[in-house]
Amino acid sequence: MYKRVLLKLSGEALAAGRGFGVDALFINAVAQEIAEVAATGCQVAIVVGGGNFFRGVAEQAVHMDRVAADHMGMLSTVINAVALQDAIEKTGQTVRVMSAIAMHQIAEPYIRRRAVRHLEKGRIVVFAAGTGNPYFSTDTAAALRAMEINADCLLKATSVDGIYNADPKKDANAIKFEEITYMQMIQLGLKVMDISAVSLCKDNNLPMVVFSMRERGNILRVVQGEKLGSLVTA
Repeated sequence: MYKRVLLKLSGEALAAGRGFGVDALFINAVAQEIAEVAATGCQVAIVVGGGNFFRGVAEQAVHMDRVAADHMGMLSTVINAVALQDAIEKTGQTVRVMSAIAMHQIAEPYIRRRAVRHLEKGRIVVFAAGTGNPYFSTDTAAALRAMEINADCLLKATSVDGIYNADPKKDANAIKFEEITYMQMIQLGLKVMDISAVSLCKDNNLPMVVFSMRERGNILRVVQGEKLGSLVTA
C-alpha cells in the first residue's frame, strides 16, 4: 500500500461527459472515494486540471496570446480545486487548497514545506494553478508536485482503463500495456501525458499508474496495491 500519493484529475473528468462545468453528482462521488483513501491513513495530494472551463491550447484560444490563454487555464483549475475542496469537506475530511498563483482570500500560497506538513497531519491537499507558469500543462505540474512532496506514486485517473498502443475508443484491436517504461512511451509517441511530464518522471524514477476512474472504488484499489490499469516505470 502506498503511504503518500499524488492523484491527477483532469478538468474534463469533473465535467463527467457534459463538456463544460462541474457535474455535482460526479464530483461528490470522487470526493467520497478520496475520503475513503485518506481514511486508510494514506496521505493524498491532488492536482486538478481546468479543461472543463478553459484550456490554453484549445480551439477557443487559437487567436489569443499563449501566455494570456495559459493564465486563464490556470484560473480554471482554481475553480475546480475549490469545488473539490467543498465536496471533500462534506465527507468530514480536512482539505487545503494551495495555489501556485497568490490569491489569499481563496487559497493558501503553495509552499512546499507547508504542503508536506499538511499531509503529515492527515489533511488532503489540492494543488491549483498548475506550476504558476505558462507553457506548462497540469500533467507537468502533477509530476513536479509529486516529486516535491516525495510521493510514492503518481496516479493518473482517466476515462480509459490504462495505456493502449492506439485509442481503444476508436480501434477495437488496440492493445493494452500492463507495464511500460517512460522511454517506451516517448518512443511510441503515446499521448498519455505531455513529454515534459514524462521526462520529469523518467529522470526522477517516479512510478505512475494510469487507470479508469469510471469504476467506483478504483482509486482505493490502486492505493492498496491492486494491479489495475497500466504501471509506468523509469
